[in-house]
Amino acid sequence: MKKALLVVDVQNDFCDGGALAIPFANDIIKPINQIMQTGNYDLIIATQDWHPQNHSSFKANKNNGIWPTHCVQDTYGSQFHANLDLSQIDQVIRKGENPEIDSYSGFYDNDRTSKTELEDFLNTNYITNVDIAGLALDYCVKYTAEDAVLLGFNTTILIDCCKAVDVRNNKLLESFNKKVQFKFSQSGN
Repeated sequence: MKKALLVVDVQNDFCDGGALAIPFANDIIKPINQIMQTGNYDLIIATQDWHPQNHSSFKANKNNGIWPTHCVQDTYGSQFHANLDLSQIDQVIRKGENPEIDSYSGFYDNDRTSKTELEDFLNTNYITNVDIAGLALDYCVKYTAEDAVLLGFNTTILIDCCKAVDVRNNKLLESFNKKVQFKFSQSGN
């Protein structure tokens, strides 16, 4: 059994002061750094939202986008948070590069017609289990976890290493696909 940690989108635009800041996002950086340093993972992979300026998901582009402009390629907002220990990360997988379609999952664009390199990278390295941490629990972490399970990976969401866009959503866990079985756990377990 080989295990990977997927660190999802811990980028400036999703952290305090960012264009699409997730409440209390900065609070997960220290626990993520701690679990990266445990030696419990064969690989540590970070996903990075990496949008072109004209991305269709942006409200500013008048394409019925729902999000503020965020994580534009080669900007401060798209960079990983300065406190995230990048020396522990073995591979970065970029997503959301197609200007016509968003990409919440680390594996596929939302239309599921194109995929990132994540699945191939995990399979090439004989990974069977993935733990997932990062931002945002109710979007990118959720869809990455659901796809990981559908692709055959034993999947655990490290709930204390995630934050959600909508912290008031009492039914957040119910929104996860009931047909997809994965675990929620604390990072110390």
